[in-house]
Parts: sequence; structure tokens; C-alpha cells
Amino acid sequence: MVKTKLIPKTVVESNPNLDQAKLNRRIILSRIKRKIFKHVWLLRLTIILSVFFSCVIILFLTSNYLKKSPVYQNILLLSDFIFTPQDKIKSVGNLTNVLILGKGGVGHDAPDLTDTLIFASIPHPNWLKTNNRENFISLVSIPRDIWVPELRIKINSSYYWGNKKEPGGGLILAKSTAEEVVGKPIQYVIVIDFFGFKKIVDLLEGIEVEVGNSFSDDKYPISGKEEDLCGGDPEFKCRYEILRFTQGKQVMDGDTALKFVRSRNAVGDEGTDFARVARQQKVISAIQKKILSRQILLSPKKLIALRDAIIESIETDIDPSEGTILIRRLFQARNNVESHVLPEEYLDIPIKSPNFDNLYVFVPKDDSWNSVHDWVDCILKGDSNCTKAR
Repeated sequence: MVKTKLIPKTVVESNPNLDQAKLNRRIILSRIKRKIFKHVWLLRLTIILSVFFSCVIILFLTSNYLKKSPVYQNILLLSDFIFTPQDKIKSVGNLTNVLILGKGGVGHDAPDLTDTLIFASIPHPNWLKTNNRENFISLVSIPRDIWVPELRIKINSSYYWGNKKEPGGGLILAKSTAEEVVGKPIQYVIVIDFFGFKKIVDLLEGIEVEVGNSFSDDKYPISGKEEDLCGGDPEFKCRYEILRFTQGKQVMDGDTALKFVRSRNAVGDEGTDFARVARQQKVISAIQKKILSRQILLSPKKLIALRDAIIESIETDIDPSEGTILIRRLFQARNNVESHVLPEEYLDIPIKSPNFDNLYVFVPKDDSWNSVHDWVDCILKGDSNCTKAR
């Protein structure tokens, strides 16, 4: 029990409104304060430590929350776009190679056949410096009818058979078969279906394409009419529509652009697979040019819609960080995209036989892909003498 002295009578008389108990409480509090303030440094230290540890806990909890938030993830992606850390992306010899595949998708008679196969090579700064080259991206179109003897299939069905074997196997098998042809390791694959292709072009409000030669195609298949008997018509004309393209620049919407790249029954040279893959490259270049235009880059609304369409329409093994770095490389090389078609001189068309399941196929002219490997090396280095077989 705390002992207190009685308040002098003079104090009570000078403060008639205070009773003895209140004065005693004041004296006790006064003594406590004096004792506390004798150790004021300890009090201050306690307050400082309390504030510090409170801030640490708040920051820890906040950082865990932010790491899971879209805002934090977008900040990381922006950082990847600006600094393009090469250690975050797969590459061999300072080259990142991507296989681009186009498939029919749902609603087509062969939804998983990839009739579009394009090898894209993206160099990093060290490779450019070593080879004395400016920023560029090289595209090489691979004919869909190349025969893969080990699997007894055409290369355009490797994605299909890979998926039949195991989930996700399509990307792996497509990469390995394309690597045999081009002689380069492929780190990533992008697969896009026709519906996604059309949607992307329409979101871009059309693309401008240079039609090299006028042509018509009387047998362009109409989706959904593959089994139509056409009222007994022996030529089944109702299954097809007539396409006509005139030489010169044209602005194409998604449906027109798709027909331009898929047409394979034109009369003359435009009816060949080589002409078809050349048209595919023209459309890809036009899409790339439009995406990197001010009209798109300065419109957040269009960029978000485009991002959502791409996410919905593609299958890929590229994660968001890797994709951001590839987009930056694409932006840096936006004015220097080199398009190539694997030259016919390196290919033979064997007679249809049981050796090739009686199919129309391409095989390497010298029974190996070594010449094609040398050609790919040559075009990547920018040698102007690579365009013809050597």
C-alpha cells in the first residue's frame, strides 16, 4: 500500500474546493511521473522500437499482398520490357528461336493440322555485336508437306500426333520436327487458330497488305459445308466460294486476310505452297507493323483488347515475363523484319508411293537437311548471297 503524507493545512485552506483524497492522488501521480522521466531515454527507445517493428510487420504484410496483385505484376512486366533481362528468357548462342504455328481450330475438318509453320529467330545484343548486325528478326516459312520419315507423317501433323500421345506433347513434337529441318534449337512455340487470327486483325481495324500478283481461286472451302451433297451436283460447287485478289495494296479485314493466306487452289504460280507461305509472311509483317503503329500503341483500350484476344486465341509455352521481353525485341526490330521462304532448290518431290503413304510430300534434295542448315546460318548472318541454293 502506498503511504502518503497528509496535505498541510495551509494548502487545504488555500484550495477549499479540493478534498484530501484528490490531493493525495495528484501527489502519487506526480511521484510516478518523476520516476518515469528519470528513465526517459528508455521510454523513447521503447517507442522507437515499437514503431519500427510495427512498420516492418506492415511492410511484410503489404508486400505479400502486392506481390499477388495485378498492379505489382504489371510493374514487374514493365521492368522486363524496359531492361529486357536476358537471364529471364531462354536462348542458345544469344539467339531465341520461336516456332509459329497456325491451325484450323474448332469448326474445321482438320482442326489440329498446322498448315502454317514459321521459324522466327530473335537475336540478343551480344549476338548482334559479335556478328556486326543491327536489330532484326528473321522469319523462315517451312512448307507444310515436308515428310518426317521417323514418324511417317507430314510436318504439319506433328502437333496433332504429339497431342494424341500426351497432353502438351504437340508443342514438344512440333519443335523437335522443325529443329531437324532448320538446324537450330527452338525454345518456344506459339499456336494460333483461325478464329483468333481473324479476331486480332479485326481488333486492329484491318491491315494493309501488298498483293504481289493477281489471282483467283475457284475452290476455296466454305466452313461447315464439307459434307454438303449440293443437291446431287457431281462437282460439289456449293462447298466452295470463288476468291479474287487484285495486284496492289489492299486493306484487309480478318476474314479477307485469312482467305488470302489459306488459298491453295489458285491457277498458276500462286497456287503453290511456296506462294502461299510467302503470302502468310506478308500478312504477319502487316500485323506486326499495325500493332507497333501509334494508332495501337497510344491506345490503352486497344492494347488491352488485343492482349485479351491473344490470350484467348493462342497456346504457348511462353510465360508473361518472357513474352514481354520478346515484345521489346520485336519493337526494337520493328523496321527490320526479314522474311524468307525455304528455297525450292533444296527440296525434291518424290513420286507418290507406299514409301510416303502415297502422299504428296517434300524431301531434302541431298537426303539430309545439311544444306538447309547452312542456308539458315547464312541468312541469319545477313549474307546477301544466301538467296539461292549453293
